[in-house]
Amino acid sequence: MPSISRRLLISVSLPLALFSGVMMLVLDGGFRALSERSLRELLDAQMVALIAAADPQPGGGYAPPAQTLDARLASPRSGLYEEIRSAQHRWRSPSTVGLEADFGPLLHRGERSLHYADFGHDRVAIDSRAIQFTDTDSPTGTYTFSVAVSLSPYEEQLWEFRREMLGWFAGLTLALLVTLAALLRWVLTPLRRLEREIGEVEEGRVDRLGERYPRELSGTVENLNALLVGERKRVVRYRDTLGNLAHSLKTPLAVMRSSLPGGAPGSTLSNEIDRMTGIIEHQLKRAAASGGALLGAAPVEVAQVAAELRATLLKVYARKDLAIELAVAPQAAFIGDRGDLTELLGNLLDNACKWCNAHVRLSAAIEPVSEGRARLKVAVEDDGPGVSQADRDRILERGVRTDETVPGHGIGLAMVLDTVELYGGALAIEGSRLGGACFLVRLPGRAVSAAGGA
Repeated sequence: MPSISRRLLISVSLPLALFSGVMMLVLDGGFRALSERSLRELLDAQMVALIAAADPQPGGGYAPPAQTLDARLASPRSGLYEEIRSAQHRWRSPSTVGLEADFGPLLHRGERSLHYADFGHDRVAIDSRAIQFTDTDSPTGTYTFSVAVSLSPYEEQLWEFRREMLGWFAGLTLALLVTLAALLRWVLTPLRRLEREIGEVEEGRVDRLGERYPRELSGTVENLNALLVGERKRVVRYRDTLGNLAHSLKTPLAVMRSSLPGGAPGSTLSNEIDRMTGIIEHQLKRAAASGGALLGAAPVEVAQVAAELRATLLKVYARKDLAIELAVAPQAAFIGDRGDLTELLGNLLDNACKWCNAHVRLSAAIEPVSEGRARLKVAVEDDGPGVSQADRDRILERGVRTDETVPGHGIGLAMVLDTVELYGGALAIEGSRLGGACFLVRLPGRAVSAAGGA
C-alpha cells in the first residue's frame, strides 16, 4: 500500500488537475469570445468607414478616394482587404494585389453575411453587406461592400495566451502540490516518529516509546507503552512459572527411575521415562519461546553465542577428533531471546557434531534489506553422510531419528523448527559444500557495530 502522504497527494492532485483543466477551458472560451467580439467591432468600423468614403466614379461604380485609404489598405498583403462590387463594376483595395482573393457572391439588397475564407495562405474573416444608394432605383445599383481581416494576429494571440495560461496553471498546480507535500510532511511528522520508535523498540534499541505526541496519538502511545511493559512482565512470569514446573517434574521422574530394580537401564519403563523427560523438555522450551522478538530487548550478538557453544561442544565431543569452524560476521545480531538463540544453535551444532566425520562449520551474516526488515542468515554444515531428499522433511518431526544407533531423543531438530516458526523465520535442509548436510536458517536480525549500537 502506498504511504498516506502519497495517497493524499494523488487524491488532491487529480481534482486539482481537473479544476485546472476546466478553468483553462473556461478562460480559453472567454478569450476566444473576446477576440471574436474585437474582430467584429473592427469589421464593423472598417465597413462604416468604407461605406462613408465610397464616392461615385466617372465610369460607374463606387470607390473611396485613394488619399482616404488606411495605410494597411494601401500595402499589399497587409491583412486588411476591401472590395466594392456590383454586377458591372468592382473595386478592390491595393492590399489585395498578388492575392487570390474571393470575397464571396454578390448579395441582394438588405443582406449581410460573415464568413471565413482563405486568401492564399492567409485565412481571413469577411464581412459583406448589400448597399443600394438612394441616387438609383435600378436593381443593378445594389453594391456588395466587403471587408476582410486576416485572422493570423488573432490566432497568434490566442496561442500565445494558451501557452502562457498553460504555463501559469502548470506552475501554480506544481507550487500547490509542493506546498501540500511540505504541509503533509510536517503534519505527518508525529506518525513517522511513531513508526521509527516502534521499529527501534522491535530492534531492541529502546524499551519504550517517547513522549510529547499530539493529542490524537498520545492515547495510542500510552496504551502501547503499557502493552510493552505488560508483555515483558507476562513473558518473565510465564517463563518463571514454566521453570518452576520443570523443576517440580524432575523429582517425580527421578523417583520413578530410582524405584526401578537396579536402575533397569535399557528397560521399557526406563526408555519411557527418558521419553517423557525429552517430551517435557521439548514442550517446556517450546512454550517458553517468546514467539518473536521480545519488544524492547537488546539484540543478541551471534558471534558471542557461537563462540560459547563451540567451546562447550568441543568439550562434550572431546573423544571425537573434530574441528568446529566459525564464520560469523561481527555485526550479525539476532532480534529475540538469547536463550532461544542458544538453544537453536546448540541443537543444530550438536546434531552436526554427532553426524560429522571431522569438520563442522557455522556461518552467519545479515542479508541485505530489500523489503521489510533485515534477516539473519545462519548455516550449519558438516562433512558427514548428509540427509537424503526423502528424509529432509521427516527428520524435523518430533521423535524421528534416521539412525537409532545414534544417541538422542529425536526432538532437537523439531525444537529448532518450532523456534524458527515462532520467530516467523524459515528452515531449509540442503547439501553442504563440505559433503554432508547444511541446515539453513533465516531469523529476524540486524547489523550492529562493534560497540553494540546500531
